[in-house]
Amino acid sequence: MSIIPEVDINLQSASLLIRQKRKRLNMTQKELADAVGMPKYGDRTIRRWEKEETLPSQLELTSILNFPENMPYKNNEDAPLKMIDLFCGIGGTRLGFQLTGKVKSVFSSEIDSFAIKTYKSNFGETPYGDITLIDEKSVPDHDILVGGFPCQAFSMAGKKLGFEDTRGTLFFDIARILKEKRPKAFLLENVKNLKSHGKGETFKVIEGTLKDLGYAVFTTIFSSKDFGVPQNRERIYIVGFDIQQVPNWNEFAFPTPPKTQICVGDILEDNVDNKYTISDKLWEGHQRRKQEHKDKGNGFGYSLFSKNSPYVNTISARYYKDGSEVLIAQENNNPRKITPREAARLQGFPENFIIPVSDTQSYKQFGNTVSVPVVKAIADNILNIICKF
Repeated sequence: MSIIPEVDINLQSASLLIRQKRKRLNMTQKELADAVGMPKYGDRTIRRWEKEETLPSQLELTSILNFPENMPYKNNEDAPLKMIDLFCGIGGTRLGFQLTGKVKSVFSSEIDSFAIKTYKSNFGETPYGDITLIDEKSVPDHDILVGGFPCQAFSMAGKKLGFEDTRGTLFFDIARILKEKRPKAFLLENVKNLKSHGKGETFKVIEGTLKDLGYAVFTTIFSSKDFGVPQNRERIYIVGFDIQQVPNWNEFAFPTPPKTQICVGDILEDNVDNKYTISDKLWEGHQRRKQEHKDKGNGFGYSLFSKNSPYVNTISARYYKDGSEVLIAQENNNPRKITPREAARLQGFPENFIIPVSDTQSYKQFGNTVSVPVVKAIADNILNIICKF
């Protein structure tokens, strides 16, 4: 049912309603246009509406006014366990744990302002800023620490390969909080090649530091395609338990991937706007570069998928540049990029997850985040251990 009053909408009233709605959502005209699925240059159309130069249709106005304002993921206030979410991004890891119903968030940290906007829209909370500036003693007590820290090279000058060697990296901020707050468990996520980074020394420092802090450490690599979303996204997951607080830590095992039969068609939207179809010039460039790489004997270049493809390649945080990693074939037309909602689905985010930013920022955010179903499966197994005693 429409929320617009049953009155004639004129230029002035439409302008006021749209402007007030946009201000409540804390969106730019570009963000609102992309969020409600307007065509290319939709921000210009909204600008004209707000300036009382043109009048939206009843359908267009309804689409804007019905955009959700209430956060879909309220904290589990009665949950028995507390978690903190470092480098939280848009909250994919938090969501995986929150969906278990057993965990509530008591602290989060993120430095990117656009990711913070998305996080706040969905969870109703504003993450703290730069974790390097936050005193570990001020972090609330918690049972579980989660974080997807950036992969950085460590200085090997001291060759101690432990806690002190992590200084100057963002992993150090995880380590100092673990050392101070002693959560029962943690889950860390990173790119697959973390183990080979720096000729293996980077992971050696990380694992050694975690063990020196008194944690039993478990590591595996999972692909999202094995957990019900059609994306071949391989990531390393590191789980740890405080040996003193969790006596049954050795009973932990990573979940068995369900390997549900899926295909790209499962996440595709119908009636996708033509603004996602790549131009003739861009398509010609993609084909030319792919042929050049092929002539050199390597496999770089665009990847074309259809609704029948079992999965797509990993979507990256740079997808917003030209979308070359994943293109969807179209009949009698150039291929198209995936939409932000399709990107969300490729990471297993529920349909009611709010996307309050521009397409450009959406691609960056979903390319940077975790696959929710993978985290949820790991979270279930972690909680099975720490809830036993």
